Amino acid sequence: MKRNKQIDIKRALALAGTFTFLCSCAKACLLPFLTLYFRQQGLTPAMTGVVMGTKHLISLVWCPVASLLSKHYNKRRAVINGSLVCSAAVALVLLLIPPTDVHMQSSTCNVSDQSSSPTQSVGDHLLTSSVGRTASSTGTHPQINTAAVSQSGFTFPAKTLGDAESAPVPTSKTSLDPHDHEESHPRVSEKNVAVNNTEPKISSSVVFHTTGPLATLERNKRSKFKSGSEKQPEQEKENHFDFMSSLKVMDIQHQLFFLILITVSVWEFVSTPLEWTADDGLYEYLDFADASDHYSSTAVWGLLGAACGVAGAGSLVSQLSCLIAGQTPRSAVHFFCYAGLAALVLPLATFLPLYLNKKRDKANGLLKAVQLVRASPRALLCAVTTLLVGMAGSAVDNFLLWQMQDHGSSELHMGVSLSLALLSQAAFPLLVGRVSKLLSPGRVLAVGAACLGLQCFYYSFLWGPWAALPAQLLSCFSSGALWWAVTVQCDDVATPGADRSVRRVYSTLSVELGSGLGSFAGGFVVQKFGLEWLFRGVAVGLMVWCVCLPLLQWKAPRQRRINYSRLLAADASEASDSESEQERDWLDKAMADDKSNNNYGRRINH
Repeated sequence: MKRNKQIDIKRALALAGTFTFLCSCAKACLLPFLTLYFRQQGLTPAMTGVVMGTKHLISLVWCPVASLLSKHYNKRRAVINGSLVCSAAVALVLLLIPPTDVHMQSSTCNVSDQSSSPTQSVGDHLLTSSVGRTASSTGTHPQINTAAVSQSGFTFPAKTLGDAESAPVPTSKTSLDPHDHEESHPRVSEKNVAVNNTEPKISSSVVFHTTGPLATLERNKRSKFKSGSEKQPEQEKENHFDFMSSLKVMDIQHQLFFLILITVSVWEFVSTPLEWTADDGLYEYLDFADASDHYSSTAVWGLLGAACGVAGAGSLVSQLSCLIAGQTPRSAVHFFCYAGLAALVLPLATFLPLYLNKKRDKANGLLKAVQLVRASPRALLCAVTTLLVGMAGSAVDNFLLWQMQDHGSSELHMGVSLSLALLSQAAFPLLVGRVSKLLSPGRVLAVGAACLGLQCFYYSFLWGPWAALPAQLLSCFSSGALWWAVTVQCDDVATPGADRSVRRVYSTLSVELGSGLGSFAGGFVVQKFGLEWLFRGVAVGLMVWCVCLPLLQWKAPRQRRINYSRLLAADASEASDSESEQERDWLDKAMADDKSNNNYGRRINH
């Protein structure tokens, strides 16, 4: 960019705001509902946690590297365009992976459509509808086949088994025998199911049954493997540790898990460079025009775009029937909205204001930011807080919609609740003046973490479709106030030019590292103890830290940062004062000389 070229700051900010709004809107159409889609596909909570944790860890490593490479080779615009196109294409590939059971998606859709009542639970609706149709078609008492895969408190309807065609897949210690598909009536664990002549009973565990296309493939593979093992036992021993043979005998659910894990990893690999690359280009453009103070104005557009996206996608999907275009579930609309908005952003990315400042070394900037955080005890306490908040936030992001679905919420309830949380977070700048007068940034940090703990504790006691709505108002403090306190801490620690790098250290600790570790741990906690205990455990952990945080802040020494800008201003004012004094001395001397000359002339004249 040439310096004589005129820069239109308002146009640049308008383009950047629109780009941020649409990108956030596209992500919000899909990402909040992604774990819900995994549940409908047949993944267990532990598998879902591993997928989401891997997604965050890939972003943690690849995002800085991709941004640095795009700057080094001056390919920022190409990276942005390629990320938009490839992320939309890979996201649609997830729709090509068949679920463990094609009937499960319609069952969950029926659950979300039904409104909860005080006399009949969601499980009763499901049991009545599924068993009633079976009994009428066969004329016999229904037989229920189940495999417990989750402790989330939600039960999907099981399919009646009248022959040996269906083969449930064991997914936990209370599952079926793996060879029960050869029998006419599989054995059922009494711990999960009790069936009598009058009324069927099912447990509170999630029930998955496998009668879809993957199930047929699994049965064929297992039968071939068994026949081959009977004829050639020696060859089976030789290939026992072979990777391909292990894939052949893998059950359907694990096949689905690895397919989704690979696809999501590729998706994150192509989509994660978008945010940092566009963000760096815009900041350097505004900094070149001496307008970097307007850079923060684009952040609010991201929150507003996310609020519109999640509410719009949720309301749109809730208005559709369970199956669209044949056997396509309506949850696929989330992926279509994401791809459509990504395509809409693509022409705008062509005009996005970008600038390459070759003098800035981002790698050294991040390393310097880490050193600045390590050197300050209060900054370290803030870093630990953001890490714990990120771990707790992953529990909300991954499994809140599961909890809401278990209590009868549809996509409409979910979208409105998440949108309210984002809007309340965006409204915190309106309250920052009063909050800063009442509380110090350190106390605001503790209050924000405590509010998140209260939200999690509230989520463990949901009772209806709209029950989560009041707790979303606390996001004004659990997200908005907390990140305002983090920003103040960044300003206290950062040296001139390193403030953005310090902020990225904190955001990476929370959004990527914390969320990744929390996803891994949260999935296994839900698998073992259930959704309610996950939220209660997170709440207790945050409350304990909020009690310890003020004490640690009081013990930590306060290091006063040297404000270089104030020193420069003071030096400039002192220099101006000395110059003005010299000017006054010179003027006084000149006036005195002139006065003496005038008096000397008067004496000569006289």
